[in-house]
Amino acid sequence: MKAVVTVIGKDMVGILAKVSTTCAEANANVIEVTQSVLQEYFCMVMLIDITQMNCDIEGLRNRLEENVPSMTVHVMHEDIFNSMHRI
Repeated sequence: MKAVVTVIGKDMVGILAKVSTTCAEANANVIEVTQSVLQEYFCMVMLIDITQMNCDIEGLRNRLEENVPSMTVHVMHEDIFNSMHRI
């Protein structure tokens, strides 16, 4: 099982480190990540394996929001993400 994590907001030092550390603490493995900085705005999309995760998706989202409070964070199960983007 996989999930898609998006993080958007004003760029600052350590965003990727905080997000990946939070995922590791939840036992969610980072499979793939892409990020961009457009002027002062940071945008990241991360695909994570949640098969062995020690919390639910909502719990992970809450932890991420606590660790990067100035950012907008979304965590969505891969099945829901795929259904939303199917034509």
